Amino acid sequence: MLKTKNIYIRPFIVSDAKEMLDLEIRNRAFLQNYSVALPENYWTIETQKELIEKSAQNSTKDSAYQFGIFKVDGDVLIGSISLFQVVRGPRQSALLGYSLDQAHNGKGYTTEATALVIKYAFETLNLHRIEAGVMPNNTGSIRVLEKVGFHNEGLAKKSVEINGRWEDHEMFAILNPKH
Repeated sequence: MLKTKNIYIRPFIVSDAKEMLDLEIRNRAFLQNYSVALPENYWTIETQKELIEKSAQNSTKDSAYQFGIFKVDGDVLIGSISLFQVVRGPRQSALLGYSLDQAHNGKGYTTEATALVIKYAFETLNLHRIEAGVMPNNTGSIRVLEKVGFHNEGLAKKSVEINGRWEDHEMFAILNPKH
């Protein structure tokens, strides 16, 4: 578990599945503008449990790391953050993704969680580079990345399919200062 004054992050456990599903359902309309299309069975407790189990396997295989974002006050799940597509060898990199309950946006929680994951990626996983892609109209997410030290590397035209449309993404990256 990694912690700040307001939030902590930890890997999901199977007993988080119900709270995870509730969070996803509550934010379905809000997040669909920025997320890839999800199959209907995604919205079931069984699928959430399977995803949590797969997440643990991915961490063991060093291919992805997913964490729940919890408020310290009340131990409430408010989001998730992950390092995925971890590449070793000469690249030593990963992609970063996150989502937060709309009710908690604008309070700095995603910024705090992102800072914790960067520290974990650089100090524990010894990664050299973390990348993130953000739709240009997602100004809140762009602010998060800039606050924690990511720099904009340019626009990837029509790089990710979101809701049946290929969308542009601003590409951001941060480098491990110890490399």
